[in-house]
Amino acid sequence: PLLKAERVAMNFLCHLSGVATLTRCFVKAVEGTNCRILDTRKTLPGLRAAEKEAVLHGGGFNHRRNLSEAVLIKENHILLAGSLSKAVQRIKEQGLSPIRVEVKTLEEVKEAIHSDVHAILLDNMSLEEMEKAIKIIPSTITIEASGNMNLERVKKVARLGVHEISIGALTHSAPFADISFLFEKLME
Repeated sequence: PLLKAERVAMNFLCHLSGVATLTRCFVKAVEGTNCRILDTRKTLPGLRAAEKEAVLHGGGFNHRRNLSEAVLIKENHILLAGSLSKAVQRIKEQGLSPIRVEVKTLEEVKEAIHSDVHAILLDNMSLEEMEKAIKIIPSTITIEASGNMNLERVKKVARLGVHEISIGALTHSAPFADISFLFEKLME
């Protein structure tokens, strides 16, 4: 039975070790800042719990395990509601909290600030745009950055003063760790 399950077990171990190792690399890249590295919900089917646990073992944090843990208003929600502020208002009317809003422009940042949200996610912004956004966001609002993060960029983004950086690649693009499974002959 052990040999039948060997490849599956090794693939599982190599993948999750890869997730933890990649997470550790990103965590080390932002050392000396007040920034936390977060995963996303971009996980492999059936492996979300295990991958999110691997992120924790790598020193990262879980963003949300599922949609019920926190509200994240994204581009499609804003389009359907008619505006960012209308989307936030609809969520507040339902009594849901905390509210995090994904923004792509400085105008959306300003609208999110006036909508009294708990967190603002700066999505795919240039470093210059992020810097401008960070200057106008009140200290009571958590600032998250996301999009096109690699080890070099994550350092620069963290130094700007964001509180969190979410990285989908931690789970969907982590390389396999190089692990072997070898038997030793028992002495007779």
